[in-house]
Amino acid sequence: MSVSDPIADMLTKVRNAAQAGHESVDISTSKLKLEIVKILKNEGYIKNFKKVTQDGLNIIRVSLKYDDENKSVIHGIQKISTPGRRVYSGYKDMPRVFNGYGTVIVSTSIGVTTGKKAVEKLVGGELLCKVW
Repeated sequence: MSVSDPIADMLTKVRNAAQAGHESVDISTSKLKLEIVKILKNEGYIKNFKKVTQDGLNIIRVSLKYDDENKSVIHGIQKISTPGRRVYSGYKDMPRVFNGYGTVIVSTSIGVTTGKKAVEKLVGGELLCKVW
């Protein structure tokens, strides 16, 4: 079955695995998904990730992160742009998630980055998702 929005599918897999308390989750590979996972790692939402070949398919194995009470570090993860409704923002109007405690992931002309870094570099772009 083909997926019409692979980024939303990836975010849903991560969200569901975190809520269920799984140690890791496997995601099919693409360049955009890999960049999003790198940002999640740099921002401290996941422990680690690695590219793995399983049954001839390339996948990304994401190790989820939990706090001392075994609660997921990812409290919420939500897709902003959809295939039917793209959402764009300039650097002056970049949204903040929970007054700066969350992260907005943006696809810009300089690559996929966080909202804070996009504002620092004075570039806008398509709002992909928000994580808190």
